[in-house]
Amino acid sequence: MTKKLHKTLESTIFAGAPVIPVSAKPGGPDAPEIPAVGVEELIEALKAHSYVPKREESGTFIFAVDHCFSIRGQGTVMTGTVLSGAIAVNDNVEIPSMKVTKKVKSMQMFKQPVGKAIQGDRVGICVTQFDPKQLERGLVSTPGALPTMVAGIISVQKIRYYKGTVATKAKFHITMGHETVMGRVAFFGITGSTEAADLTSDTGLSFERSYMYQDELFSEMSKVDSGDEIDTTDRSHLPSRQYALLEFEKPVTCIPACLVIGSKLDTDIHANVCRLAFHGCLLEPITDAKYKETILPKLKIFKNKMREGVIERLLDEYSVIGRSLFKKESNIQTFVGLKVKLSTGEEGVIEGGFGQSGKFKVRISSGLLSATLEQLSVTKKKSKGKTSATEEASTQNAATPSHQPIKVTLAFKRYIYDPKKLMIQ
Repeated sequence: MTKKLHKTLESTIFAGAPVIPVSAKPGGPDAPEIPAVGVEELIEALKAHSYVPKREESGTFIFAVDHCFSIRGQGTVMTGTVLSGAIAVNDNVEIPSMKVTKKVKSMQMFKQPVGKAIQGDRVGICVTQFDPKQLERGLVSTPGALPTMVAGIISVQKIRYYKGTVATKAKFHITMGHETVMGRVAFFGITGSTEAADLTSDTGLSFERSYMYQDELFSEMSKVDSGDEIDTTDRSHLPSRQYALLEFEKPVTCIPACLVIGSKLDTDIHANVCRLAFHGCLLEPITDAKYKETILPKLKIFKNKMREGVIERLLDEYSVIGRSLFKKESNIQTFVGLKVKLSTGEEGVIEGGFGQSGKFKVRISSGLLSATLEQLSVTKKKSKGKTSATEEASTQNAATPSHQPIKVTLAFKRYIYDPKKLMIQ
């Protein structure tokens, strides 16, 4: 049995964990008195793998409340665990979710009055003039220590047992500490294995660098058509680090760098599926209610864009006229100066519009290749003398299997939160 357990656990985080066979009453209740088997070994194994944590009194006081009730003639008692810092009688504490500050009247630990509690202590804190019905569970802290967020940015990983798509703009149940609220997600990441190390902040998030927009959250596994999962050996096309912007339907109070879990709790509880979709760590709490105007424009998340048109005719050795890249109503002036590439290899710059039908002029500073000039010259000769109404049709009919229309490609990126909607190359 021990070997079987080791085999079962070898692919989990418990690989190599000691397995101690234990029997408090060998042979069952009716067996003769025989000393217990394995109990002493279990105690020694537990002692070897446990430790007394170091408790720090310094730092911000944060208290996780798990129950709140009133005592007549005394006040309201909040019971819970001190997560960090220390608290003493007559100190002021804040209930951040309610923006209420109260003075500590008294404290008890295991029914004994105490004057001070530190990190790791279980304690009951008594305050006055506070309705216990307003706080069942939550956080209490030093005044001003904990932010109440309307949004937040997290590092994120997909839970591999979740089979659904975790898509940008989808809504999930977001759990942070004792609170679970609905939130909308938007994913972005860093591409390339070398860029992941080029970070300018300890948190791994910087408003100074650019991130690529993602339609969905990628997992550590890739799926094939059969539905099986295989290890991804070539991950160059996948982000090396992923993040998510969470936008909450109602404000949330939580501790810094807290664990964040996204789930689909409205999934049928009788279905044999994992409802936990992703997990991560809070990197950047956003408290400004106007964050869409003040914070998001600083977050450089871009989308890669590409447009394709065709070269219609030749102006001279350095200039051509193109079409089908813009709509008739497009403001071509906003694209002036952007680089384009011809399917024949030349690179040029959009100089401006040509006429009123969405056509545009491209300047090739290095000049067109001789083969390109020859092809466009043939097209020009064939279309000479045609009326403007049949000009486009003649250009298309001039194409032969050996002389396909010359395509022109415009590639750029646009930052999704940029209020000016500028195009960057």
